[in-house]
Order: sequence, then structure tokens, then C-alpha cells
Amino acid sequence: MRLNYILSDLGIGLKRNLSMTIAVVVTIWVSLSLFGSALLAREQVDLMKGNWYDKIQISIFMCTKDSGGRGCTGAEVTTEQKNRIKQVIEASPDTAPEGVFGESKKEAFEQFKKLYKDSPIVSTVTEDQMQESYRVKLKDPQRYQNLVSAVAGLPGVDTVQDLRQYLDPLFKALNGLQVGALVAAALLLVAALMQISNTIRLAAYARRREIGIMRLVGASNFYIQLPFLLEAVLAALIGAVLACGTLWVGVYFVVMQRAQETFRVWQWVGAAETFQATLIMVVVGLVLAVVPTFLTTRKYLKV
Repeated sequence: MRLNYILSDLGIGLKRNLSMTIAVVVTIWVSLSLFGSALLAREQVDLMKGNWYDKIQISIFMCTKDSGGRGCTGAEVTTEQKNRIKQVIEASPDTAPEGVFGESKKEAFEQFKKLYKDSPIVSTVTEDQMQESYRVKLKDPQRYQNLVSAVAGLPGVDTVQDLRQYLDPLFKALNGLQVGALVAAALLLVAALMQISNTIRLAAYARRREIGIMRLVGASNFYIQLPFLLEAVLAALIGAVLACGTLWVGVYFVVMQRAQETFRVWQWVGAAETFQATLIMVVVGLVLAVVPTFLTTRKYLKV
């Protein structure tokens, strides 16, 4: 009997506030879709950082007769200078064990010819113009500045290059987009929260006489609140399901079908990350439904 009444009251409430309920569903759908996209964007940035930062090496190029680095004096780097540079690199606490690799002029020239094998520039460059170098792998790629500062300016060192100087601007831009998406999602979630609160407030106000009668006959607070709660939870679940479906469709067509095939060098988010994001989206959707419902209906529970 009680279940029939609750379901009947739920149906009446949905019919009375159909347009408001649809508005709640759409707001939750859009806000959770953007929220889930922001979560996946964060995961994608982390994957890209892990994929590239683990491969980062510091390249230390030696002086040649034509080099203009501050450690150069218009002459080729000497054996003594090379040994000193290597000692500084190996003594650094940031250098990975067995992480120092030397590249001779001959090896550099062979690599140059492979990279530019179809370019006419190969015929204009000689082996003598190549630079000897040390390639250094770090224990922690995040801590690259210490070693760069230690070797830059040493006698015989022309330039020191680190891929982070090229990757950091990219990741900063991605982080900026990620923050922007999170801010927009947060604003939409607040809008959804207010939308649900207004819908429940209108529904409770329209049935305030019924609520008063139920309180006088001894109905519990939870029993009175349950129809409103079910109404909000139903709208939130529909919006969350639509948002999860939107996210899965977006990941499949944008990431799996296009990005993964076009940019194979990157590691992309997949089913595991998407499933985790959808779980968070459903939980957030339920919180958006339950919290404002309890807070809004409390004022109508007093006779």
C-alpha cells in the first residue's frame, strides 16, 4: 500500500513538473558530459607526460672550431675537457645508473644521413662539422635543471638541450584547457544543483497541504521526502546515463577511431579510464539529486 502511494505520488510529481524535470535532465546531461570530458583530459595529460618524460634525455653537445657557446674558445673540445664533463655528469645524483652515452662525430654523421637521406642538404655537410655529444638519462626527468646548470658553461660544452623545453609549453597549454573544462563543468554542476533545488521546492510547495496532513497523522520525515527524492534521483540517473553514453561515444569515435590511428606515438585514454570516469559521473549525479532534495524539503516537514 505504501509502495503504491509512493509510486503514485512520484508519477503525479513528474506530470506536474514535466518541463522542469526535462530541464533538470538536460542540465545534468550537459554538465556531467563536460565534467567527464575534463576527467579524461586530466588522465590524457598524465599519460602523455608519463610517456614522454620517461624518454627524456639531456643532450650535451661539445665544441667544434665553429661553435659559439660560452664554453667554447674557437677550438675543438679536448680529451681532458671531455673527461671532465663526463666526470661531472656521472657525479650528479640525478644521473641514472649507466645513463651516460657518448656519440662520436662519425655516429652523429651517420644518424644525420639517416634523418635527411632524401634531402640535398646531406651533400653539403661533412663529418668534421658534426658535434660530439653526451646523452644523459635521468633518474627523475622532472629534476633536469640541476644537471643542466652543472654542465652548462663548462669548458668544451657548446650547448645543452632538453626536450622538456619543447614539451612543457605543450603540457601547459593542455593543463590550461583541462582547468578551463573543469571550471566550466563546475559552473554547470552548480547550475544543475540549483535547477534540482528549484524543481523540488516548487513540487514541495504545491503539495504543502498534503505534507502537513501526513505529518499530523504521524508519517515519518523520510516517508514524506521519499517521493521527492525518487523524482530527483530519477532525473539525475537519466541525465547521468545520457552523459555516460555521450562520453563513451565521444571516446570511441574521437579517440579510438581517429586519434589512436593518426597519432600512434601517443598513449591514449581507453576503456578503463572511461569506465572510471563514468562511475565518478554517476556518483556526482546522485549527490546532485540527494543533497538538495533533503535540504529543500526540510522546511516543509514542520507543521
